[in-house]
Amino acid sequence: MKINIKRSSFYLGLLATGMMLTTTGCDEAWLEPKPLSFYAPENTFNSASGLWGALVACERNLRHEFTGDGSPILTEHIFTEVAIEGTTDKSGPAQDMNLLITPDANLNSTNTNKIGWYWYEGFKGIKYANTVISRIDDPTDYESEEERNHILGTAYFHRAMRYYRLTNQFGDVPLILEEILEPRLNFYSTDREVILRKMKEDLEWAEPWVPEVMDRGQVPRGAIQHLLTKVNLALGEFDDAIASANRLIDGGTHALMTERFGSVANDPERNIIWDLHRAENKSLGSNTEAILMVMDRVDTEGNSGGMSSMRQAVPFWITNINTPNGNRGTIDQPGIEIDHVTKYGRGIGRLRGTWYHQSMIWDDENDLRHAPGNWMDMTDLVYNNPALKGTDEYYGEPLQFRNEEGTVLVVDTIRSWFSWPHYKLYVPDPQNIRPSGGHSDWYIFRLAETYLLRAEAYVWKGDLANAAADVNAVRTRAGAAPYGPEDMNIGTILDERARELYYEEPRKTELTRMAYIFANTGIQAYNGKTYSIDNFSEENFLYDRIMEFTDFYNKGVFTRHGDTYTYSPYHVLWPIPADAINTNTQGIINQNKGYSGFENNVPPLTTVDGNHSSTEE
Repeated sequence: MKINIKRSSFYLGLLATGMMLTTTGCDEAWLEPKPLSFYAPENTFNSASGLWGALVACERNLRHEFTGDGSPILTEHIFTEVAIEGTTDKSGPAQDMNLLITPDANLNSTNTNKIGWYWYEGFKGIKYANTVISRIDDPTDYESEEERNHILGTAYFHRAMRYYRLTNQFGDVPLILEEILEPRLNFYSTDREVILRKMKEDLEWAEPWVPEVMDRGQVPRGAIQHLLTKVNLALGEFDDAIASANRLIDGGTHALMTERFGSVANDPERNIIWDLHRAENKSLGSNTEAILMVMDRVDTEGNSGGMSSMRQAVPFWITNINTPNGNRGTIDQPGIEIDHVTKYGRGIGRLRGTWYHQSMIWDDENDLRHAPGNWMDMTDLVYNNPALKGTDEYYGEPLQFRNEEGTVLVVDTIRSWFSWPHYKLYVPDPQNIRPSGGHSDWYIFRLAETYLLRAEAYVWKGDLANAAADVNAVRTRAGAAPYGPEDMNIGTILDERARELYYEEPRKTELTRMAYIFANTGIQAYNGKTYSIDNFSEENFLYDRIMEFTDFYNKGVFTRHGDTYTYSPYHVLWPIPADAINTNTQGIINQNKGYSGFENNVPPLTTVDGNHSSTEE
């Protein structure tokens, strides 16, 4: 077989695993598939172990959202009210969103943002899952129907996970339900709700077939139920969301961790919140709160150099902070008398928490998530530069923001001065003398979020007593006083998610999901406004939420490099990368409103037909 292929960055991400192509080196070339006999798909996927191997690629794909320098999860945070991009010494990072977030911009770089990563890696995950789904009946060595359906249910989960994210990042996207064996240039966007209903159907089928207990890093039944709860919420089916969350919370396998456990359980200076987020504790069998993990260890195949969490989200404290006498106050030298870098990491302030996340949400001084030792303020650090010893009386004294005359002592107040959740970001990094955040397993789903998802469903239904009970299950575990039903609204849910799930949740995904619910239902928000899907890109809850709390966006705040922080309502959906649209020459992938190319849109497909190459409607 010969195929004529144009270079398409969209379909190249969808070619079936195992097909090897030999090129002639020109832009439009005749390519002959020449699979090596052992690795040909018909040989690779003719056993249950071969299909499990394909699913390992899905697991690896999930891990990379959190690992490496400029990890994609940062982009999910900076498009919300909890954080901004703090790199202030150059243009390019996602700060002036109105200028920089365009379809033809660099949307997949450590130095800009990872919007494009989510698009292409999302469809890679779908590709891997579809390979398994399409070939589910190829193996001849299944031990039982249960084994076959377990594999299929796991593949359904991975596909649904990617589509849940894509539909709440980009809206309408192509729906691909089968393995693609040849290059295609005729994709069309499918209506977001149609996609989500198909994902719900698949997850409901998968739930009884996936075992309750699996090895860490693999998909257990609880992950199916947790994702199904999110999909039910996205569809506005609140009773179903409560029911799927009930099955998980009451199923007997998972429970919130409320007692000390793990490696430092006997350390009286620590607490349950510290225990819960230690690298060595996350995957313990005794940790019943963990539902779905990604595994990143020194000896993990395909690891990405560690979590880099301290580098990304700890302030750039190593310079830019002077003593009141005008001397350099801090240094990142390891092994010195006051060794901050080993204890807190060499941060560069790329993910800079907002005042909302640093201060506004913390309403109880007993909350362990904001307690000394778990949470770090800049004044918890001291002037540690050895050159100060004997020459500057401020050596060993707490850092100061201003001197007595009111002069600011911090050269870069955006990047170098903010507080952070040390308990969440601290990951030992023995491979680097100046730690960035080493290898660690990481939570994708844990039961605390399930409680908050169920609480959200109760709020949408107006059942505020049950909503308060679920929020308080999480809140009181952290030592904070309980809320009453009168305190419950979607803003309360978002505040609690910000306290509990920072650097875990895909917050932009969840905020956009909530914005869709407000727009589709007409339910009045706590801000007194109602929203409509008809003008979603001009007026939506996500934008109003950010404008309610931001101390940066659209406030005239500039970086040291002269870039201003801007944001617009249409950023509720990210731009589809231009090359994905432009190389799809025989179909139309719609662009989101507010971005160049929207004028070429056609109505999205509204059916699930398994082919998705239908003509324009």
